[in-house]
Amino acid sequence: MKTRTLKKDKVNIITLGCSKNMVDSEVLSGQLNANGIKVAHESEKMDHNIVVVNTCGFIDKAKEESVNMILEQVDLKREGKLDKVYITGCLSERYRNDLMKEIPEVDAWFGTMELPQIMKQFNADYKAELLGERLLATPKHYAYLKISEGCNRTCSFCAIPLMRGGHVSKTIEEVVAEAKNLVRMGVKEVMLIAQELTYYGLDIYKKRALSELLKHLSDVPGLQWIRLHYAYPTKFPMDILDVMRERDNICNYLDMPLQHISNNMLKAMKRHMETQEIYDLVAAIRDKVPGIAIRSTLIAGFPGETREDVDQLKQFLEDVRLDRVGIFTYSHEENTSAHELVDNIPAEEKEARAQEIMEVQQEISYEKNQEYVGKEFKVIVDKLEAGRYLARTEFDSVEVDNEVIIQSEKKLPIGDFVNVRITKAYDYDLEGEVVG
Repeated sequence: MKTRTLKKDKVNIITLGCSKNMVDSEVLSGQLNANGIKVAHESEKMDHNIVVVNTCGFIDKAKEESVNMILEQVDLKREGKLDKVYITGCLSERYRNDLMKEIPEVDAWFGTMELPQIMKQFNADYKAELLGERLLATPKHYAYLKISEGCNRTCSFCAIPLMRGGHVSKTIEEVVAEAKNLVRMGVKEVMLIAQELTYYGLDIYKKRALSELLKHLSDVPGLQWIRLHYAYPTKFPMDILDVMRERDNICNYLDMPLQHISNNMLKAMKRHMETQEIYDLVAAIRDKVPGIAIRSTLIAGFPGETREDVDQLKQFLEDVRLDRVGIFTYSHEENTSAHELVDNIPAEEKEARAQEIMEVQQEISYEKNQEYVGKEFKVIVDKLEAGRYLARTEFDSVEVDNEVIIQSEKKLPIGDFVNVRITKAYDYDLEGEVVG
């Protein structure tokens, strides 16, 4: 590909949004690298002449961040610091035609499933034989492992099926091959991700096959932690808990987005569950895997949400005491069925409700963390920052959950497992000292 610079092309990939986008960027990096094209991820050196922005189009704040990043890169091109700006990902998939008109300086736009077309921009081949090979943008000891693409659910608030299409599972063989390749690269922990983890296999095996996949992954030599993210609660496949209990390298951790608890809201959100079913499911999961850490995400300010609904959600948190909780404020997304509802709760009120709910969870998190003090845990060391090590237990995922802060005179190699005794606990973090 010819540009007006005499230097060889170097591509910088900027990733916005979720871990699924991160994996897509890593795959693109691997393809570019295999074609002899220099590539970096979120480089600050400005030694590149081409940028690919992998955008998010999930909710208003994410869309705004993506548009701002595009405009920032276009400004750099206008100043002569970049030759080409390419845009891919969910925002591009969803709003390509509108964006092309509004930001004509972008050189090309691509959707979420158009990797071969991106490669053509570089006069490069998409190499199908590289399936599963990536250049990691994460530290080398952990990686995200995408087991399927798309979603068949019709949750009324969610635009993801519009951007990612219907559910398509990878085969067990493909996922295992990718996991083995990650281990060869130094990865010790994988986080299984999908739009909906628990639907895995229904399309290709005609049955839910996540438990079967977990058994095969658990047998991969060198894979020390396997973590489950985005497990949809409806028709939850309880057999995955049997495998979790039996296999030491499957973390006692489950990320299960519940979104709400009141029947009023669950029905409006088209979640196909009722209040009591959720209470029963959480109890059944804990019964099968004692000590499991359950993480969930919730939505505040959905159209029609009443004070009673908010109070019911707070009571649910008090009753079941989830281990980890994240919360979004409702975003009114066009072409979703909830867009037909009146978005009747002001933004400030949505934020106030989210804060009110999180204050309940903050207290629960503080009390649960206090129970860790004096106990020993195996942790993985993620990084050295400001003279202290930051690590995680099996009950905590990257970036969203607790960190264990370790002061150690002895050098702790990043990515190694060590045993620590917890000495202090806060709302969302722990302090510990190395033992043994």
